[in-house]
Amino acid sequence: MDVIALDGFVWAVGAVVVGVLWIALAFWPARVADRKGHSFLGFFVLSLFFFPLSLLIAYMVQDRAGLAPG
Repeated sequence: MDVIALDGFVWAVGAVVVGVLWIALAFWPARVADRKGHSFLGFFVLSLFFFPLSLLIAYMVQDRAGLAPG
């Protein structure tokens, strides 16, 4: 196998692994926000771009899930 081809393969595998971990970590703040009654999708998208910020916001927002209507 050619060294250049092997190097490209290693980069591709590394990129896939990093991508999968990045998306998996993005579920953490989204799930926390969802349990508190906030938008799962909104926090998921936010955490894809700004993970630390979205994690802090998800833990700091008020819990709307436990509030009784009215």
